[in-house]
Amino acid sequence: MKYTLEYPSELPTAPDDFLQPEVIRAIATEAEAAGFSAVALSEHPAPSVKWRHNGGHNTLDPIAALSFMAAATSRIRVMTNLYVLAFRNPYLSAKALGSLDLVSGGRLIAGVGAGYLRSEFAAVGVSMDRRAELLDEALATLRAIWSEPETPVTGADFAAVGPVWLQRPQQRPHPPIWIGGNGAAAIRRVVEHGNGWMPIVAPTDMAATMRTATIENTDQFGAAVQRLRRRLADAGRDPSSVDIQVVCPPVDLADDASLRHAREVLAELAGYGATWALVHTDGTSPRAALDYLKAFGETMNLGAAHGI
Repeated sequence: MKYTLEYPSELPTAPDDFLQPEVIRAIATEAEAAGFSAVALSEHPAPSVKWRHNGGHNTLDPIAALSFMAAATSRIRVMTNLYVLAFRNPYLSAKALGSLDLVSGGRLIAGVGAGYLRSEFAAVGVSMDRRAELLDEALATLRAIWSEPETPVTGADFAAVGPVWLQRPQQRPHPPIWIGGNGAAAIRRVVEHGNGWMPIVAPTDMAATMRTATIENTDQFGAAVQRLRRRLADAGRDPSSVDIQVVCPPVDLADDASLRHAREVLAELAGYGATWALVHTDGTSPRAALDYLKAFGETMNLGAAHGI
């Protein structure tokens, strides 16, 4: 199992301190030193005040913030979790994500999804009713642009009229694309386009808020993984070549029962096929976050995989 740090500003109660450059640098470098394999940020260019007051969180542009983190580190991967492809022209996504892969030295994991906040779609001028259509179009277009950037691509709302001059990403044929979502459409997208799957194991009300199918427990997760693996095999793909990221249960490192429970849940999820776990640190303050990262790395022996 590899571990991703969700940057602490993504926690609803995290103070604004986590938006300061010296704190961002410190958290990223400590995550790398502690043995985390990736650091992640979501995308919310124009979330509503209502969303923020009802469990939302502070946001940074993931391309800008992850580029800053990449400059402060040397090994840890940078992950978008999730980048909403429907918000923009696929050429803009290809340029932004491809540039992040280049400046990070090939460390990008492009986690992408459909988005779920109707007011945010309105704010950026995109019809939410088209989000599935636009995501499918963008996934196919993104891979085409990255693989053969000079070949013009045409979509429903855009058209390159001749050969295009774009740099290829560092990773070939392109950065790994991990796809979020729990339902049949998400699994289809992983089979057709993805190198990874990012489901959410959560109660029905949370899944409904995020406009995805419900996976409430480890047994349902295991059944979903089996569906994915069957579809991959039917498509002639090796099921073991696709990563699967889950969310690590909240864990109090000073409480033996909490730690034991987290390890048991992670072991069960790994047994079903999970290969990565997303970790939420203590977000009460930067100092608390740094202490938690160090302790988590030591307790879970994360450094062993990286020779730390």
